[in-house]
Amino acid sequence: MGSPHPLRRALALLAVGATALAVGTGSTGSTGTTSAAADAAGAGAPAAHRGAAGVHVRPASAGHVNAAGRTAPLTTSQCVSELGIHCYSPLQYREAYNLNPLYQEGVTGKGRTIVLVDSFGSPTIQHDLEVFDQQWGLPNTQVEVVKWGDVPPFDPTNPDHTGWAGEATLDVEYAHAIAPDAHIILVETGVAETEGTTGLPEMMDAEQALIRSGRADVISQSFGATENTFPGFDKGDFRSLTDLRYAFKEAAAHDVTVLASSGDNGATDAKENGTDLYPYRVNSWPSSDPLVTSVGGTQLTLDDAGRRTAPDKVWHDAYGAGGGGVSGVFERPLYQSGVARVTGNHRGTPDISMSAAVDGGAWTYESYDPTRAGWHLTGGTSEAAPILSGVVALADQLAGHRLGQLNWRLYGLDLLPEKWSGLVDVTSGDNSWGGVTGYQATKGYDLASGLGTIDATRFVHALAGR
Repeated sequence: MGSPHPLRRALALLAVGATALAVGTGSTGSTGTTSAAADAAGAGAPAAHRGAAGVHVRPASAGHVNAAGRTAPLTTSQCVSELGIHCYSPLQYREAYNLNPLYQEGVTGKGRTIVLVDSFGSPTIQHDLEVFDQQWGLPNTQVEVVKWGDVPPFDPTNPDHTGWAGEATLDVEYAHAIAPDAHIILVETGVAETEGTTGLPEMMDAEQALIRSGRADVISQSFGATENTFPGFDKGDFRSLTDLRYAFKEAAAHDVTVLASSGDNGATDAKENGTDLYPYRVNSWPSSDPLVTSVGGTQLTLDDAGRRTAPDKVWHDAYGAGGGGVSGVFERPLYQSGVARVTGNHRGTPDISMSAAVDGGAWTYESYDPTRAGWHLTGGTSEAAPILSGVVALADQLAGHRLGQLNWRLYGLDLLPEKWSGLVDVTSGDNSWGGVTGYQATKGYDLASGLGTIDATRFVHALAGR
């Protein structure tokens, strides 16, 4: 089957660098690290699931230019002038999504835990987060690292390791930026393609164990594999995929919210080799799972202060497009009955969308590779998912409990006026990509932006019912 690849583009790392910044890989603060070996006892998937999804993991940045790190981030106007694209800071996202009133109310994610799952992780995650926080005046937090399985020593010359390290950095920095007082757990899985080890089962095992131990409120996943690449798909036998759903069933039973990026290849996605795209519309899992909230991509146009100068539109630029379409595996869930005219008889994605455009990329600080340490721009729906994970943590705090499966609430809110629901319709753009005609954003639900995007203050209060 295809690789569960990090959905991060520079297309994950834009060629924006000038002079490399020589920064060591040592941390200014220790990262809390937990071995998951003991936690795994009795918490893993049934033996039949083992090896059901042997994968070759590859980073999404393969084949793209990785820039030398900048010594400091640029403003949006500087990016437009010098690079020809927009770039944004976490403070601009806070303004754009109307998050600041929540912080003033004391809604910061305090008491809630966000779990982020990334193969290999990053050896400099704590240091990099501290530099990121200092730059933007954010409160620092201690990242808890859970090593799941045999995680190999980090090799900065291994593109698999650095690709996932960049993904881990993006996930941690932006989940934290949105929910500054939430506890962050970074799960590092030990996937090594040279050994033919499992990929998705290992990730699902880790998630299931953390859910069972009561340590997860929100899980954000910036990886996926095209449904068509699972063994048996072409014969209508979906067991190699559906046998992996045990973590999501566990999440539903424990009221844990699960998010997944919808993909960066518009209405198509990668074949088994992880590089070539299908010449027709496909969808990817876990985004397509009915127990998961699929997070698509939008393009924001902001000024230096984070104020919109144009309405959001579906992400579709020179670097990629937001994933979306109908599942080839799952029937339409009950919560999508009201949008059956759009989805037909199958599960439609995405459910909701957040910032993902590379022309509108997010600044991250990364030093896991000392040859290119510094500030980089990152885009993709793997930016959108951790941003939304922070928003859900805020809603959990305000509600005083986990909100659990989000989709039932989302499609219910869509029946309310925007001023009450906080849902903001996205009506322009499409997700065509790779020669495959995608879906057009329209009024109401569509397969390019889902239900649209959010005004976070209204949205969080609506989700929490307060």
